[in-house]
Amino acid sequence: MKSSEVMNLFSLEGKTALVTGACYGIGFAIATALHGAGAKIAFCATSDASVEKALKAYEAEGITDVKGYACDVTDEAQVRGLIADVERDVAPIDILVNNAGIIKRIPMCDMAVEDFRRVVDVDLVAPYIVSKAVLPGMIERGHGKIINVCSILSELGRETVAAYTAAKGGLKLLTQNICAEFGGKNIQCNGIGPGYIATQQTAPLRERQSDGSRHPFDQFIVGRTPAGRWGEAEDLMGPAVFLASDASNFVNGHILYVDGGVLAYIGRQP
Repeated sequence: MKSSEVMNLFSLEGKTALVTGACYGIGFAIATALHGAGAKIAFCATSDASVEKALKAYEAEGITDVKGYACDVTDEAQVRGLIADVERDVAPIDILVNNAGIIKRIPMCDMAVEDFRRVVDVDLVAPYIVSKAVLPGMIERGHGKIINVCSILSELGRETVAAYTAAKGGLKLLTQNICAEFGGKNIQCNGIGPGYIATQQTAPLRERQSDGSRHPFDQFIVGRTPAGRWGEAEDLMGPAVFLASDASNFVNGHILYVDGGVLAYIGRQP
């Protein structure tokens, strides 16, 4: 391959991507990146109000051709309708990003079973439902990319997030199993594993204390991360384009951790 052709491997021209939960934060950044690489973008959110708010945010970024839909990704019937709507309004889906997720920070012994199930439903069962809905079309067309937004907590545990770690650990293995089952159909399923990212979801962990000092958890994360900072949603844009593009055609069942080095680091000596 000529060096001048290498960058073409990262082009998403002519591709259509569906990104779940892409109203803000990580999902918004990933959808914006895929659009910048040439893909047509469809996204879903939990309500019409959230969709309208997100469309205004995309418009502020100069993106006016994105399509948004309200859908409960834990409801299989709604998901089937979503896929049909995207294929009718935009095009068949070449790239799926399972990003929608929630977290409930509750000590395990205090957590209601219903709360545990809700986290697992959104963070693990929903990616299964949406992937199941798009896979037949990908198989028929002979290609497809599925990107599951995992977490460094697909590998590690921490207090108060038992449901989240269980779901994200399961999502890691679901990613690998989709690779194992459909890799021979020219479908690549990989994960992105963000570290601690500065988003609305993590904002309470970064609030300044009344005396102006940093939140103890904020101090802990910065000290535990070789990069010495929280990640930004923009740090996930390049990895997402790579995993969505032809540049990753022989990368399958892999979790690309974007964590500033947390998983490589035992921590600073006291």
